[in-house]
Amino acid sequence: MFWNKSKEDKGSDRGQNQSQQNQQNQQSQQNQQKDQTQTKTATPLTLENLKQKLAKMDDAEIIEREPNADLKVTFIYIRTLVNQERLNESVIEPLNHWTHNSVFDTLSIAKIKSISTLEEALEQLLSGSVIIYDVFYEQWWTVHLDIALSRSIESSETETILYGPKDSFSEQIDQNITLIRRRLPITELKTESFNVGSMSKTTIVLMYIEGLTNPEIISIARDKLSSIDFDLFLESSNVAAFMEEHPHSIFPQFQQTDRPDVCVYSLGLGKLTLLVNNTPFALIAPITFFHHFQSPEDYIHRWIIASFLRTLRFISYFVSITLIPMYVALTTHHYQMMPMQILFVVMESRLNLPFTPFWEAFLILATLEIIKEASLRMPTKSGQTLGVIGGIVIGQAAVQAEFASKVLIVLAGIATIASFLVPNYLMTKSHAIIQFVFLVLSSFLGVLGIVIGMIAFLAHLSAITSLKQPYFAPLAPFHGRDWIDLFIRGHLPWMKTRPVYLHPLKKWRTSRRR
Repeated sequence: MFWNKSKEDKGSDRGQNQSQQNQQNQQSQQNQQKDQTQTKTATPLTLENLKQKLAKMDDAEIIEREPNADLKVTFIYIRTLVNQERLNESVIEPLNHWTHNSVFDTLSIAKIKSISTLEEALEQLLSGSVIIYDVFYEQWWTVHLDIALSRSIESSETETILYGPKDSFSEQIDQNITLIRRRLPITELKTESFNVGSMSKTTIVLMYIEGLTNPEIISIARDKLSSIDFDLFLESSNVAAFMEEHPHSIFPQFQQTDRPDVCVYSLGLGKLTLLVNNTPFALIAPITFFHHFQSPEDYIHRWIIASFLRTLRFISYFVSITLIPMYVALTTHHYQMMPMQILFVVMESRLNLPFTPFWEAFLILATLEIIKEASLRMPTKSGQTLGVIGGIVIGQAAVQAEFASKVLIVLAGIATIASFLVPNYLMTKSHAIIQFVFLVLSSFLGVLGIVIGMIAFLAHLSAITSLKQPYFAPLAPFHGRDWIDLFIRGHLPWMKTRPVYLHPLKKWRTSRRR
């Protein structure tokens, strides 16, 4: 028992040393590349060059001050990005009493540093800094005084729960990091910054727990972030599009969430979190197909209730993609499989219809998708009214006009409601594509077409990866230990180990290994 524990501890130490060595090598390579880039593109910083770059920018301010007869200082900043009150208090007022000391000694502010190239000056200006030119010493300084534009912390609108934390991310990346660090007050929680977008200059923060997360996964994420080459990144899904290994799949390989508690729980399992500046949605990876059916409330309910609700989501998703195709298959090819009473009801409802079962179902499903999309694009109150009244009125009118059968209207309503049980919005949208594919297959091949479609569906899920990790784990590859938090949510004291497919450096979630 003691020998096994020592062996595991040594393996954990080796993994941590390897992780630190890989991180140091990666950091040195990035510094070398940065130095080479700066050497190639560095331009001397002069007042003339800076004025030329800021020409035709109405919000750019260039102010010259002479506190004394011998001293002269020039301020350059962009008015719409700088906090004017802080500028007056922290910079202008102290320099009004300026003597022959340097600017660095005169300004008692932490965020002041020296710059020497035009590229550095422009980068600082566009990030909310003030450039100060000391004519006496011929030195350039920058002071970071950006305007903190951020809305207050609000409840999540996409992942609403009745119990549990109510806070959610905002567009300020520093505030989002704070929400995570308050829940994980450990020094092992590491953050690495990346800048992507040649025009947007978007900041991305990679977060992980050192000594727990698999170093291979961290290295894969670093390489993907470093290799991104594009001009604009306005949302976290834009970043995911460049990091996914299967961009043509309809299934998302990154989980998007605006809840800090979801990110913290994922970090504790050995996953990564990507925070993107100017968007409230974080990215979590690697994930599996089954993560899209998990809700934050699963870990608040009693485990039996949570298991029932999670199982209900899986069944509802299966019903939503197969119910209408099964109706088309039975009414077109296998009507003899239906019980006699049900067959009479179906025949009576379809007696005067001008369409085949396929076109009848296709028109109804297409109409429902149009109503759902329209209700999302309308204002909140109007969208709810459109969704309810539109579905009732159109459904009733379709039956009275004999464009659709009563049976199909009922089945379409059940399938649509069942699709809303999936907590992940992106997963809900992918189900519509699968439903239409199954509908076409069932119209040509009947039940055999649905079986072929399901086999292709499962094969596709088995072939997808998320940061090189299997998307259909723990089914393929099979990890029986992870089933305690798969279709059911096991009792929390039973969930003592982290997911096997993540290969974490620390397998156990308890301090004492029993």
